[in-house]
Amino acid sequence: MGIFQDMLSIFKKRELLFIESYKESEGVYSFLFEKEKDLTWKAGQHGLFSITHRKIKNHTRPFTLASAPKENSVKITMKINDNPSEFKKAMLELKQGMKVSMSGPVGSFYLKDEVPTILIAGGIGITPYRSILKQIEAEGNGNDKPIQILYYDSNKSYIYKDELDGVAVNTSINITYINSRNDLHQEIDKFTSLNTNEGKYFIAGPKSMVNSISSYLQNNNISKRNIKKDSFFGY
Repeated sequence: MGIFQDMLSIFKKRELLFIESYKESEGVYSFLFEKEKDLTWKAGQHGLFSITHRKIKNHTRPFTLASAPKENSVKITMKINDNPSEFKKAMLELKQGMKVSMSGPVGSFYLKDEVPTILIAGGIGITPYRSILKQIEAEGNGNDKPIQILYYDSNKSYIYKDELDGVAVNTSINITYINSRNDLHQEIDKFTSLNTNEGKYFIAGPKSMVNSISSYLQNNNISKRNIKKDSFFGY
């Protein structure tokens, strides 16, 4: 059913009105768009965003909806370095009132079960978890979902940190900030020793990191069916 719904969503395109963009940290930017009343999604899903104000070769890219469904705007966050792709150059050109096209939302990277859950983020991979946490906070049901977040960033940038800490204060969610792979493994081991295959394991971040952590979990007897992955690419 999920795949069928995704297929239907892909064919539904809508134009989003650009509001503003701003810098989250060095080399990381967020873009805000107006949210139409009939637009909704499951926290953690992504949309396919297309540049429409000028012609570029690869004009469509997937981005996680970093905003929660209960928020009043659509937010996406991306890395933009000193030599950005044509797509990201076009994103930086957006002015208030201009539009991009979005298909979706799609994807199965969202919470389904009321079980102990660990959300592992690598760098920009925190974006789906911002959506998930802000939705839990808005619904006021954080106590029903024992959730731990491991936010791994070797640069210690930790985008959204103030927002995430605010959510943690208002819910039972626990957030641990980590800057070494060894510490990340230690924290994962604590969770697996308590929950094993009774828990769910979400991993989001660069493809190499996601695959590495998935292999680490499976080598520690965590079933593949209990692991959800969301790999991010540079574009």
